[in-house]
Amino acid sequence: MTDFNPPKNWIQIKTIDMHTGGEPLRVIVEGFPELQGNSVLEYRRYCKANFDHLRTALMFEPRGHADMYGCILTPPNDNDGDFGVIFLHNEGYSTMCGHAIIALSTLAVEMGWIDVQEGENFLKIDTPCGRITSFANVHEGKVTGVRFHGVPSFVVGLDRTLEVENLGKVTYDLAYGGAFYAYVDMVKNHFNFDLTPNSYRTLISAGMDIKRAVMQQDREIIHPFEDDLSFLYGTIFIGDSAHPNIDSRNVCIFAEGEVDRCPTGSGVSGRMAIHRARKEIEIGETLAIESITGSVFKGSVVSEADYGPFRSVIPQVEGSAYITGVHTFLIDPKDPTKDGFIL
Repeated sequence: MTDFNPPKNWIQIKTIDMHTGGEPLRVIVEGFPELQGNSVLEYRRYCKANFDHLRTALMFEPRGHADMYGCILTPPNDNDGDFGVIFLHNEGYSTMCGHAIIALSTLAVEMGWIDVQEGENFLKIDTPCGRITSFANVHEGKVTGVRFHGVPSFVVGLDRTLEVENLGKVTYDLAYGGAFYAYVDMVKNHFNFDLTPNSYRTLISAGMDIKRAVMQQDREIIHPFEDDLSFLYGTIFIGDSAHPNIDSRNVCIFAEGEVDRCPTGSGVSGRMAIHRARKEIEIGETLAIESITGSVFKGSVVSEADYGPFRSVIPQVEGSAYITGVHTFLIDPKDPTKDGFIL
């Protein structure tokens, strides 16, 4: 026998697991309790207040791991949207996730959640930071790539400095691409580590030290329209690539020390705002940015607009995602580790 029929009092949650550039996404498709609210932000608040133990059960060990990432699908904010999404990770709930948008756009085609046509398919996805438009290219019924237009992305400050314990003086840019990041250029800072897997542990430690220092010092991590978005999500180290056709490398340390395996969609969005502010990129010009695993996103600027007190850009990010598994996770109410743990 290979089938197991769990007792009726066990929780069963079904997921479709994916990855974008190596970064995991656990898409919860069935079994999660109904969320109350009228918008993605309200659904997120309700989930945080009532079902956070299910987030930890699905993201933490033994079902997940320290770098697991997931999402819950919700209704859209209005009838014009296709669906909404709440993002989950080891620290809580993020405001934007580009790799998840790429994966979900791929999954929407594979699952027939939209009317699929050959060529470009247009989706409207509501996230905590706003509506994202994505474009899934389909050839012979299969997705060959996804690009999305992010929310207005802007620079708060360039070349800011602060003292960080164990690192000394650190220069960083503060920008928003759906989430706030401190961008740290390896050329401007003289660290004794690089952006390869060999420096994995050091990157986590340094990234979290910088994040905490910026949170303590920088009082301008404030979204112009939404208090729920006003927090620093992570540190992004920027360096050169060893590959001639790649412009640079991103390594993002986010949440509680997670290392992004992909180049970070919201991070690339913020970088487009930085490059535009420095007059280093023209509208429509594309930059290829790789991750610590060597996976690549392409970033560009679609347009510019005023956004509250900021001059913002609408970024475009391109990438590909793949399905890795279909799971039914079981939660035995008598299991002492039923809500998960993390080391």
